[in-house]
Amino acid sequence: MELNGRHIETWNNCLRFISQVVEPRQFEVWFQKITPISLQDSTLTVEVPSQFFCEYLESAFLDVIKAALKKEIGAGARLVYSIRPVRNQGAMVYPQGPGDPPTNKTISISTWQPSGNPGPFVFPGITKIQVNPRLNPTYNFGNLVVGDCNRLAVNAAENISANPGKTPFNPLFIFGGPGLGKTHVAQAAGLAIKKQFPELVVLYVTGNEFKTQYMDAVYVRNKLTDFLAYYMKIDVLIVDDIQDLAGQGSQHAFFNVFNHLHQNGKQLILTSDRPPVELQTFEDRLLSRFKWGLSVELGVPTYETRLKMLKERAFREGVSVPDDVLEYLATRIKSNFRELEGALISVIAGATMSHSEITLEQAAHITESIVGEEDSSAITIDKVQGIVCDYFGISRDMLLSSTRKRQIVQARQISMFLCRKLIDNISLATIGHETGGKDHATVLHACNTVSNLCSTDRVFKKDVAGIEAILVKASR
Repeated sequence: MELNGRHIETWNNCLRFISQVVEPRQFEVWFQKITPISLQDSTLTVEVPSQFFCEYLESAFLDVIKAALKKEIGAGARLVYSIRPVRNQGAMVYPQGPGDPPTNKTISISTWQPSGNPGPFVFPGITKIQVNPRLNPTYNFGNLVVGDCNRLAVNAAENISANPGKTPFNPLFIFGGPGLGKTHVAQAAGLAIKKQFPELVVLYVTGNEFKTQYMDAVYVRNKLTDFLAYYMKIDVLIVDDIQDLAGQGSQHAFFNVFNHLHQNGKQLILTSDRPPVELQTFEDRLLSRFKWGLSVELGVPTYETRLKMLKERAFREGVSVPDDVLEYLATRIKSNFRELEGALISVIAGATMSHSEITLEQAAHITESIVGEEDSSAITIDKVQGIVCDYFGISRDMLLSSTRKRQIVQARQISMFLCRKLIDNISLATIGHETGGKDHATVLHACNTVSNLCSTDRVFKKDVAGIEAILVKASR
């Protein structure tokens, strides 16, 4: 560490610049915990609390950090992270068995009518109740395969598990397409919290269940106050598929529950099939609260992550599956973990019932029945990108690069726009992942930009229509 303290002065100047750009709460949480260590030439080394902390800085604040460093050090500035040493970590145990379902302590509900029903799971007249956490022991961290697609979400969930309600990640909002592991990550956090803090009351519920319970409490039992009192007793509330919480009344009820729990330091974990910005039927006041904590996206797993998941699942099943079969499944099924896991279980079950060995031919036959034959005429991301590149006379590498040249940017945006328009059931995350690792916000911006240009620029609209016509013709 330098004796003259130039590294401290440089970092303090960077902080002054960053504080003018970043919201005060975000600045307090993410930048005041960073300690400058040294400044060698153009390289500033800083110490951060954890690897997750480092990853989140890079994903959320990279542009502003780069600008601050460039202003203070120059164009060649580099930032190096040093992770603070972590002591007394528990040993990792693998594989983890399902174990027994967790239980909550008995809680008391003060009802407004003595003979009333204290909550949606309670019989009339009972004031002390046992809340079933409704957590699946299989959905634990030990059974969760971690890769680039979910590392940030898993790290955030683990941080929450160690200190529920007292981290900046409240609420933790996890979003992504179907089968990417949102429920697994959310329930793993709940299970870990119950293990470390057995006195806390944890509840897992889906958005649709919350809505149904609300309607029953209001329109059937006339016990809305008891319904709210029940939920306000929860210490850790996990709401899966929050996008299903439609209806002004149920959203108003959840707004009150959210406010009460958050203000009292209780933890909220929410999952959705889309980011908060795309929850168009939700009230603005709810959407703003969803953004209070950390919103993190689950992406499409890479080949390496898919193969790792298959190997670990086969190991847990106690079945030896040939490597060529696992590699075939990982190559053939790309969209999500759920389909991948289903294909593996089907392959294992087929071999077991027929008393035969698992072969590549058997895997191909079963996979075909699950995901169908590969349709050479189907529109895919590869085909869209290929035709866009041919149309504009550019290479695939240029399209997927980070260059900001106008022609390349427009070609890239058109390819993302047409992928979303022409490919069924494809998520923004998938398009972004296959377009040079862009995030969902970039894809959404590209689609909106293309749509706006089509309405104002006739030449641009003609180009988009021409490419779309080529793709549609090729798919016939």
